[in-house]
Parts: sequence; C-alpha cells; structure tokens
Amino acid sequence: MLQTSSSSRGSLMVKWRQICFFNGWCREVMKKYIKEIIIRKDLLLYLVKSGLKAEHRNSYLGYFWWLLDPLLNALVYYFLVVVILGRGGENYGVFLIIGLVAWRWTSSVVSSSSRSIVSQASIINQVYLPKAIFPATRTISQMVNFFFGLIVIAIFLAAYGIVPGWQVVFLPLVILIQFLIMLSISLIVAFTCVFVRDIDNVMGHITRVWFYASPIIWDGGRLPAEYQWIISWNPLAYVVGAYRDILMYQKVPDLYHLSVIGLAELILCVLIMIYYSKNEHKIIKAL
Repeated sequence: MLQTSSSSRGSLMVKWRQICFFNGWCREVMKKYIKEIIIRKDLLLYLVKSGLKAEHRNSYLGYFWWLLDPLLNALVYYFLVVVILGRGGENYGVFLIIGLVAWRWTSSVVSSSSRSIVSQASIINQVYLPKAIFPATRTISQMVNFFFGLIVIAIFLAAYGIVPGWQVVFLPLVILIQFLIMLSISLIVAFTCVFVRDIDNVMGHITRVWFYASPIIWDGGRLPAEYQWIISWNPLAYVVGAYRDILMYQKVPDLYHLSVIGLAELILCVLIMIYYSKNEHKIIKAL
C-alpha cells in the first residue's frame, strides 16, 4: 500500500511538473510573439490605414459610405420585414440597425480575412514578419467601420426618441468581446486559406447561414423551444443581444454569458497565436 501510494504521488508530481513546464513554455512563446508584433506596430498601423483608404478609393462618396452602407442595409430589410411581410414590432428600426451594424463587422472580417495573408505573399517572402499581423489588421480596420456604424445607431435612437441609460458603461466590454471573437475567426480563416484556397469561396455561404441563424433581423426569443439551441450556442447572439439591452432597452446585459464567451475567446486567441508562432515556416512554404 505504501509503495502504491508513493508511486501514485510520484506520477502526480511528474504530471504537475509537465503541466508547469507546458504553461511556462506557452507564456514564453506568447510573450516573444507579442513582442515581435509590438515591435512592428508601425507596420500594423500602416496596414490598417491603407486598408481603410482602399475600401472606397475610387468612389465619389468616399468615406461617407461608412455611414451610408448600414443605413441602406437597414432600409432594405425594414422594407422586406415590415412593409412586405408585415412583421417587426415596436421600435423595429432601432432593433434592426443595431443587429445590422454588429453583423457588418462580422461579415466584413470573415470576407476580408480569408486572403489577408495570401495577398501579402510578396512581402512575406522577402521579410520576416509575424503572420498574425495581417488578419489582425483586417479585424482592427473593420472595427473602425463599426464605430462609424455606432453613429448611424445614434441617429436611429434619436429619431425614435430612445435615450440609453447608465448601462452604456458596459458598451466597451461588449465591443471588446466582439473584437476577440472577430480576431480569433480572422486568424483561423487566414491561416486555413493559405493551405486550402477554396475556403475563400466557402466562407460566403457559411456567413450567409450564420446571418440567418443569428437574431439580426428577427427576435431570438420567438424561436420554438426545440430550436433554442441555435441561440444558445451562437456567441454572436449574446453580443447582439447585449448591444440591444444597453442601447435600446436600458438593461444590464447578460454578464455571465458574456464573461464566459470573452474568457473562451481570449484563451482561443492565445492558443492560435502560439500555433502561428510554431507554424509560420509552413505558411512561407505554402506561399
């Protein structure tokens, strides 16, 4: 019995040392990779600015499209849902624009991130750069577009006579959580597209399914009980619901689920960054 207990304690000690070693290794790899990105912060800012300028470079209205695009989207879906289908409800215009602005950030990140690394092949083959910079710039640039969408939301709130309450202090938290979701998605999509170029074509169909599976133009509470799992397992549903609670309903958002999603996405981003750091040589070979 003594030999058995001592051997079990010894095996536990070995496992504990392995876990501590792995955690220490992960921290060192992560610190080194983040440090390399911070060193190249000027490049990061340059790519964000150039990406924003390139979006409407040859259009007459230019940056005004950052405001006009969500407004036109809202008008189209409002006409479809309210005028044609006779659905909607009280303050549906505000309900709709909040969902569409949040979704615009999501869809733009997914569509632009797929070729974020592949399109920079000429730079990557000449100079060593942390490859995570390229999908990260797409997430940040589309976040800037999202902030302009908040202006459109403010216009709708004023038109409907809705004044957000003190709960607006939670807005930065929700934006941060959506940023982590978008960053993890952009990193995964960009890396995968390097090796499987067809992902670029498939993502359009996936985002379309995701749009209709999220409460963007419809209220998730109206789903039958047997389909509520669609909302329960959809992180974007909690984010969009939080935006509406804060800006439209003057309610405290679901902090429990938001915290779980935020922590899970933070861990996922860290793991993806570590994976990038250990497999960047494969990206160079594939390009």
